[in-house]
Amino acid sequence: MRTDSSPGTLPAREHLPAAPAGTPVLDVVIPVYNEEKDLQPCVRRLHEHLERTFPYAFRITIADNASTDTTPQVAGRLAAEIPEVSTFRLEQKGRGRALRAVWSASDAPVLAYMDVDLSTDLNALLPLVAPLISGHSDLAIGSRLARSSRVVRGPKREFISRAYNLILRGSLQARFSDAQCGFKAIRRDVAQVLLPLVEDTGWFFDTEMLVLAERAGLRIHEVPVDWVDDPDSTVHIVRTATDDLKGVWRVGRALATGSLPLDRIARPFGDDPRDRDLKDVPKGLARQLVGFCVVGALSTLFYLLLYSGFRLLTGSQMANALALLVSAVANTAANRRLTFGVRGSGGAVRHQAQGLVVFGIGLALTSGSLAALNAATSEPAHSTELAVLVAANLAATVLRFLLFRAWVFPDRREDDPAAPAPYDTTPYNTTPYDAAPYDTTPYNTTPYDAAPYGTAPFRAGEAADGTWPDATLQLLPVRPHDSDSRDLR
Repeated sequence: MRTDSSPGTLPAREHLPAAPAGTPVLDVVIPVYNEEKDLQPCVRRLHEHLERTFPYAFRITIADNASTDTTPQVAGRLAAEIPEVSTFRLEQKGRGRALRAVWSASDAPVLAYMDVDLSTDLNALLPLVAPLISGHSDLAIGSRLARSSRVVRGPKREFISRAYNLILRGSLQARFSDAQCGFKAIRRDVAQVLLPLVEDTGWFFDTEMLVLAERAGLRIHEVPVDWVDDPDSTVHIVRTATDDLKGVWRVGRALATGSLPLDRIARPFGDDPRDRDLKDVPKGLARQLVGFCVVGALSTLFYLLLYSGFRLLTGSQMANALALLVSAVANTAANRRLTFGVRGSGGAVRHQAQGLVVFGIGLALTSGSLAALNAATSEPAHSTELAVLVAANLAATVLRFLLFRAWVFPDRREDDPAAPAPYDTTPYNTTPYDAAPYDTTPYNTTPYDAAPYGTAPFRAGEAADGTWPDATLQLLPVRPHDSDSRDLR
């Protein structure tokens, strides 16, 4: 139930292990559609910057989204002239589709992308990927809305950007500051388990990826950037905004219904092994107490309102029973989802049945209190009845939490790794990804026999090939003057 003990969780973040000289550490993807004019200067400028400033081997991948001009020819010439440049052709449009295709096929441990106009100053690239290399973070984004960012753009784009981020904060409780800046990076081990949950193939791809990562507890690093708006941008603002709002509704509904198996991409609480070896510590207790108290306070208010309404129609005992029954069902559902993190419909009926047993205990306490009050005085005041019920409910609340934690929603997987998952394990997006709409053969067929970054599938919770014995090794710097040939990348 708690993400830090789920059998599908990712391992703790660690510094990327040493890589053989020539193996790409970073793969920068540039999605393009009909960019025959801007592509060549962009790639050459990016390549020159990386050769001059980036201390490790890298690759630049041009992801062509079904361009109809000479963009494929320009990309082919660049790939032929520059060893660090590769090209990837897709026959369908969509920035998200391009990133999914290239990132899924890449063998680099750090994956990034940027827009072809290079609106973001490239000096932010190394600060963007450094936290991913060191193991500090899972994803990194450039933020145009950070305090120290410097941005040049018109009032229309400024208003749209800030309004969109306010919508994300209000509807999806997003805490990252800038969802749509075309300057992001992700660790490959994270991408392999996160991308299958991302459904969008267009401009909302970024936002959906970030929301799911944040809800799963992954760490998102934000880098302030210097950014200059491209007045010749071909982005259709109205259509993009409409698609984004549809995406917000779809993701919000999925999060509300608990149909996303986010436990599969969660991290342990700490990266220090000592954090995972602690014994006899009730994991998640503080968080559960806070959640239970919030739900309990709202349930009590709901109960009192119901009791006051039912009391106008019937006697105190019947009003108490009806109010407690309705509020108990709502309380169990709220605690199931918000306090104990159980998602999906699996086990919901059993949980409600057990919740009704707990309700029976609460009913006995509150009814007994009312019986004692009526025995003491024949016509107690309504305010006195409410005071007695509040006191009885406080006592029942403590017992309810203990029963919920130990009996209704126990963390069985801490003791039994083979126990079934408490959430709906049906994948979020069960529709095949268009039956391989692109060539799934890896675009880089050069063998990397000595490389520790295999492309074979791996189970969440372990390294890509299980050959990372020493996570403290530093990456080997590769500079232009090294004797290793760039053709090895």
